[in-house]
Amino acid sequence: MPLDRCLRQEILFARERVYRFGQATPLERLILPDPGPEIWVKREDLSAVKSYKWRGACNRMAVLTRAETERGVVTASAGNHAQGVALAARALGIRARIYMPRSTPRVKQAAVLHHGGEFVEIYLSGDSYDEAVHAARKDESETGAVYVHAYDDLQVMAGQGTLADEIVLSGHGPFDAAYLQIGGGGLAAGVSTWLKTYWPDIEIIGVESVGQASMKAALTAGEAVTLEQLDLFCDGTAVRKAGDLPFQICRDTLSRVETVTNREVSQAMRTLWEGLRCIAEPAGAMGLAAVLKNRADLLDKRVLVVLCGANIDFLQLGVIAQSVGWTDQSSRTLRVRIPERPGTMLELLDSCFAGINIADFQYGKSSDLDAWPVFTLTADDPATLAALPAKLDAGGFLWEDLTDAVDVMFRAIPLRGDLLHHPAFLRLDFHERAGALHDFLDHHIRGNASICYFNYRQSGERIGRALIGLDFTSPAARDMLMRSIPSHGDGYRLCEPLDDATRRRLTGG
Repeated sequence: MPLDRCLRQEILFARERVYRFGQATPLERLILPDPGPEIWVKREDLSAVKSYKWRGACNRMAVLTRAETERGVVTASAGNHAQGVALAARALGIRARIYMPRSTPRVKQAAVLHHGGEFVEIYLSGDSYDEAVHAARKDESETGAVYVHAYDDLQVMAGQGTLADEIVLSGHGPFDAAYLQIGGGGLAAGVSTWLKTYWPDIEIIGVESVGQASMKAALTAGEAVTLEQLDLFCDGTAVRKAGDLPFQICRDTLSRVETVTNREVSQAMRTLWEGLRCIAEPAGAMGLAAVLKNRADLLDKRVLVVLCGANIDFLQLGVIAQSVGWTDQSSRTLRVRIPERPGTMLELLDSCFAGINIADFQYGKSSDLDAWPVFTLTADDPATLAALPAKLDAGGFLWEDLTDAVDVMFRAIPLRGDLLHHPAFLRLDFHERAGALHDFLDHHIRGNASICYFNYRQSGERIGRALIGLDFTSPAARDMLMRSIPSHGDGYRLCEPLDDATRRRLTGG
């Protein structure tokens, strides 16, 4: 029997098995603030293991023979498939050994132990999924345990296909297009097969990260190939080689494979949070990232995406929130040269940057002649940012684009203490509203001191926090200004001054 017919038949059988282990998940409408496609999100993040992976793992383990269950199972996983195996192991009373990369987020390791209890053992092996697979396969050959593959298995693909069955039965279809993320390809194979069965005209688009495009490489080569390099940002789909069985299915069911960047994935995570108040892991937002990337072309289309998982390490959330930017607005990071004299920074803000939001401000004095502050700027209208270079050129400012620059990302702010005369540093809290920070600088600093250091990043709180360095011509001028600035004012509050040790570390003195 052809593979696609076998898969359709096994999805029907899986209907009876998988719901002994978990419940169907909802399909929800995601409303975008501006015109775009009608987007429906399959909420696999609401399953017992916060991922769709329970479906395939449970379906595969439910068909083990008595002899196979006595031998136990072994698997390799980046985290989500492991939780599905653990859930099934406990429910069926089967011993399972699970190999995971040493870099697996702790939240996924803890979840495996939570779902599997005494029936599972975790072994951390290697730095990648492929190395964990090698260790698990060695265990299989030495112990005779049954290997439960994360994606390259007919029963696993069939189990994943049950989520498509729920979509068909939801009554919200048919859809014009479905954007399905791909790691090994099990999800895309199972879901695309079932959707195409009932809605033959639906367009199925595979979605991969730019640094993980193993299925795209396989479709180009005509066979599964191994990637030399692998980006691990979307760890749930970080697979060097697409599965052989999923490849055979996907080459017939997918219209194409599109790639998305980590930044686009991060923005999609933000959109899911703001639209549905749900937190996706990076791999879980890949489908939506592709939809947002093609938003204009999908206007008035009915589009389906799968939020395939929400198992993200809490610490990663902060990093992603910072990297994606501060709003849904367009953003751009520029380094601008201004003369190193009092008042020129504010002149730049008042002229070229008037009406533009400053989301990040990094500067440290490194020359007596010129200052090169770095600004990350946002605007509602992309045309506003597009026009900024011409305004800078007309104002006689040299500038360079540092969007996504590594030193800016890591906040490597230089400051030469030997160029300072009589510095002082202010810790300032101010209300995050237009003009609050500018008004403080204009009313209290302009003409009284030179700015030698500035470290501010918009965090999304109602209060902004900045560390500002000022340099004075004399200790008397410094002391006079420091005494004259009220501790509280319109829209701001001065925090406790920096201690001597902190000032010395900043200035190298």
